[in-house]
Amino acid sequence: MGVDMSNPPNSHTKDFFASPALSLSLAGIFRDGGAGAAAAAAGSMEVEEGDEGSGGGGRRDEYQRAEISSENSGPTRSRSEDDFDREDHNEGDEDHGDDKNKKKKRKKYHRHTAEQIREMEALFKESPHPDEKQRQQLSKQLGLAPRQVKFWFQNRRTQIKAIQERHENSVLKSELDKLREENKIMRETINKACCPNCGSGTTTRDACITPEEQELRIENAKLKAEVERLRAGIGKQQAAGAASCSAGNEQENRSSLDFYTGIFGVDKSRITEIVNEAMEELKKMASAGHPLWVRSLETGREILNYDVYMKEFSVENSPVNIKRPVMTSIEASRDTGLVFVDLSKLIQCFLDGNQWKEMFPCLVSKAAIVDTICHGEGPNRNGAVQLMFAELQMLTPMVPTREVYFVRYCKELSSEQWAIVDVSIDKVEENIDASLVKCRKRPSGCIIEDKSNGHCKVTWVEHLECQKSNVHTMYRTIVNNGLAFGARHWLATLQLECERLVFFMATNVPTKDSIGVATLAGRKSILKLAQRMTWSFCHALGASSYHTWNKVSSKTGEDVRVSSRKNLNDPGEPVGVIVCAVSSVWLPVCPHLLFDFLRDEARHSEWDMMSNGGPVQSIANLAKGQDRGNAVTIQNIKSKENSLWVLQDSSINAYESMVVYAPVDITGMQSVITGCDSSSIAILPSGFSILPDGLESRPLVITSRPEKSNEGGSLLTIAFQILTNTSPNAKLTMESVESVNTLISCTLRNIRTSLQIEDG
Repeated sequence: MGVDMSNPPNSHTKDFFASPALSLSLAGIFRDGGAGAAAAAAGSMEVEEGDEGSGGGGRRDEYQRAEISSENSGPTRSRSEDDFDREDHNEGDEDHGDDKNKKKKRKKYHRHTAEQIREMEALFKESPHPDEKQRQQLSKQLGLAPRQVKFWFQNRRTQIKAIQERHENSVLKSELDKLREENKIMRETINKACCPNCGSGTTTRDACITPEEQELRIENAKLKAEVERLRAGIGKQQAAGAASCSAGNEQENRSSLDFYTGIFGVDKSRITEIVNEAMEELKKMASAGHPLWVRSLETGREILNYDVYMKEFSVENSPVNIKRPVMTSIEASRDTGLVFVDLSKLIQCFLDGNQWKEMFPCLVSKAAIVDTICHGEGPNRNGAVQLMFAELQMLTPMVPTREVYFVRYCKELSSEQWAIVDVSIDKVEENIDASLVKCRKRPSGCIIEDKSNGHCKVTWVEHLECQKSNVHTMYRTIVNNGLAFGARHWLATLQLECERLVFFMATNVPTKDSIGVATLAGRKSILKLAQRMTWSFCHALGASSYHTWNKVSSKTGEDVRVSSRKNLNDPGEPVGVIVCAVSSVWLPVCPHLLFDFLRDEARHSEWDMMSNGGPVQSIANLAKGQDRGNAVTIQNIKSKENSLWVLQDSSINAYESMVVYAPVDITGMQSVITGCDSSSIAILPSGFSILPDGLESRPLVITSRPEKSNEGGSLLTIAFQILTNTSPNAKLTMESVESVNTLISCTLRNIRTSLQIEDG
């Protein structure tokens, strides 16, 4: 008999399959008497208890065909208990009866009535797995045998599970097709990029790629890896059938590369070989001395002897470090220092993308774990291997960000020593290959040695190979000599963040380090708010593809770049249109002197245009590091009209320093001081980033006594963020841009005047 597969106009089946989320509450498609016939086959199917949810096969397909056929059938009936008894009684006489009688006997059965189906549907919605008492009660109420009720519920659960699996497979397939289509369009866009003047292909693929397309490319890689992992897991589950719980847990911990090799152009064994080679190179680079590393007499920094390196590690023949075009630069650096952190916490930070990004807010603007190749063993995940993506930045829009894909490998070297190595792999799939050409990681990372009292000795090696890009002349020296993205910068940032964490968790804080706050809860709440403020400042300041910067001409000649964004529902920022204006300048002042001037509350009114020259009174002062410059303060700026509270977070390490501040609501800040949660406090930070200019010179005289080299000037980046309109739908106006431009120009002029620096 033919089966009508179409749905009538009033059918609920179409809505059921179109729903993005499947649940038992949607089983109401069978709730009416007429529509109840859609579930009639559930009563005519008998499934052994052990077969329930077995995961597929020929029997399930037969059940589904029966289910679909019954949707267009007439009044429904159920098999009676007498029919079951009659079949059992006649089983012994099957050899003696003819075929026609046997077929007739097998066809004599009754379907469930519409009333019986409605009652069982009602109970199924409340309890898909009724107990023995509920089944007995329902069987008496409906006049059915208990095992008929039992089989009906088994069939219905199997049916729902089968529909759900088909729906999930359909969603995964459509998602995969969509990703493939987007990937194809983006590749065609990249390949067709050409110069508008001469019509020839551009030398850089990203010349015609918008930030939105760049975001899609990153999301494409992550989503595709996730879809492939899910599809592989479903296929493996269906092939294996019902497995034990222990086997299921083991399958969850297995890498996606155990099922497929789509994310890489090389197999898992080759990746393991590469990371092991990189680990050996990192250990040698971290422990070797002269002649591989030569210490500079002028700056005290270690310099890699590249000729020795090429001979030692056979760079020319290595598959990881193949020859690159001439227009590339090599940056190699090494630094060692003590870090106040527990070993296991530090390893956990490196293996978690979000924690790693938060540990280095001034260096990492984006971070994601694209795929986990090996989960590792034990609590510290010894042997873990991950494919990661990172966007590295400086705290200025004048230096382009660096995108890099790399494999991170964590290994225990001894009971007290661990190593984490990062290395780029060439043969990665097409949609992320374009970024690898611009910046690659040669074996880099750190050797972590556990010391007593929660200390760790960290030896950091940073080895990058990057295409030369256009960098502003002001930052060219600090970028080309490897300071901007070098080991010293990474290690100094790690030390600062770990020291902040120690002071945050401390319970025996001296009174002099916690002025103005009476409780530990209040201290933690303020420090947490200040940390969020600094993270937000770093996120808004760099040249990340999150932002689109427009250059604005300044009245005083500085380069001012402006970006705008709309906050719709983030409680951490004011709702509306936010404008961020940034300018970077060189000042002939020592970085330490400039930092002390900007963080000094007594001199705050000398540069702050918003204070109108009013006096500043300190309300609270909380230390968050051993250096007196690492502190969080709450300041009250008084004026003739009213008072303004400002939260300020100042940070300094061996490489850079920051002063971040923001006006805060007085009532909300008072509650934070008492220990209330600070996550609902809306804050919009502004501030300064200070870097050395990298122009280190020789001592003026030669002497046997150790002399410090002349400290150069400072690279100062100033950033202001203002809320121009409380409506997110409002448009940015030229008046807002002009006002923030004037604010930056006046502030820079005040700083130069106070420090007695001539303009130009």
